[in-house]
Amino acid sequence: MRATIPALDLGGRGGYSDAMTDIAAPSSDAPAPNVDDRAARRNVIVLILAQAVLGAQMPMIFAVGGLAGQMLAPNPCLATLPISLIVFGSMTTAPWISPLMQARGRRLGFLVGACAGAAGALVAAWGLWIGQFWLMLVGSYLTGIYMSAQGFYRFAASDRASDTFRPKAISYVMAGGLLAAIIGPQFNKLVMDASVVPFVGSYLAVAALNLAGMGLFFGLDLSKGTRATGPEKLTGPPPRSRRALLTDPHILVAIVVGMVAYALMNLVMTSTPLAVVGCGYSEARANDVVSAHVLAMYVPSFFTGHLIARFGVRPIMALGLLILAVAGGVALIGVQLEHFFVALILLGVGWNFGFIGATTLLAASHGPQDRGMVQGLNDTIVFGCVTLASLASGGLMNCSGGTAEAGWTAVNLAMAPFLALAGGALIWLWLRPEDARTA
Repeated sequence: MRATIPALDLGGRGGYSDAMTDIAAPSSDAPAPNVDDRAARRNVIVLILAQAVLGAQMPMIFAVGGLAGQMLAPNPCLATLPISLIVFGSMTTAPWISPLMQARGRRLGFLVGACAGAAGALVAAWGLWIGQFWLMLVGSYLTGIYMSAQGFYRFAASDRASDTFRPKAISYVMAGGLLAAIIGPQFNKLVMDASVVPFVGSYLAVAALNLAGMGLFFGLDLSKGTRATGPEKLTGPPPRSRRALLTDPHILVAIVVGMVAYALMNLVMTSTPLAVVGCGYSEARANDVVSAHVLAMYVPSFFTGHLIARFGVRPIMALGLLILAVAGGVALIGVQLEHFFVALILLGVGWNFGFIGATTLLAASHGPQDRGMVQGLNDTIVFGCVTLASLASGGLMNCSGGTAEAGWTAVNLAMAPFLALAGGALIWLWLRPEDARTA
């Protein structure tokens, strides 16, 4: 009978010796563990609401950020720079906000993120009002601090969850993004033209969402950080170094798969409106394709956690990478509207399986003493690659052959080497002797 709870390794690397690499339901002959997940379930509800309310600001900002940048940018090529600054802000925030949560608790980190989101929206609105592009960039960077904090909602969901409930908790919180994807655009329609200066209303509404939503975090049932004290400090495993963490096979593969899934999703999604319009379809059709993609990103979250609990985390990660590859193949077949729809729907589902699977593996691959370091490293690397992907997407689309079809082909061909990297890493983990025995 395979153990379902990872054992602490007090020697060697001082972390989890077998990081629940195939999370599954307990065997039928095993006694049901007596685990109380009431606190974890309460936290999941709070975090879903936070995803829906505060998270609604992200589709609002991504919808108007490029258009607002186009109004103010001194060069049209810089129109999407505010969006890139958001992702860059998220990347540079993760290394310090994760240790802050480790030392002072999740609640403080989430409140810092919400305050930064409100401040960023107000600064951007001010920049629009007085016509200063650099102020809008400053506001975008502050919004990136919120985006980074939001990324830790999924980890907070797993903090007090049992091994069986952990993948479901992560999946449910990610599903809250579906509510944000619906609420944000509809709310934005009501406020984007509320001011004489276009889009100022959107940014003021984003500030209001942050201020109103931060009260939700006082409903979380979380401990104040994870630093051990007293006898526990003497007997528990010490924190591992960055090098030790990054050479842990489970952590390394989780980071690689999460990085590839998120970066490739961003690479293709960013180019999609340009490709759809460039191939002769209307902007309304481009919005329809992107909307279908966003739904495909979050709808599977209602059952991804159950699939991981049933079949294991590695098969679901592998399935996610395979679906991403099929999405690229469909996009390469042709540029009819149905090709765009099918490719972008598959892209969303593949991202969901790959990213939630990677998050689940990462959350199970370390003890609480390593939580701040591991999660900060993960999000720094992941969003660093997403930043590069967002910058590369426009270059590939606009500078590869001179036509929309050629640019779209270049974008989708660029997926291949990265999918090979993630797939090879997952196979390597699967074939390691100790992991093969566990599987």
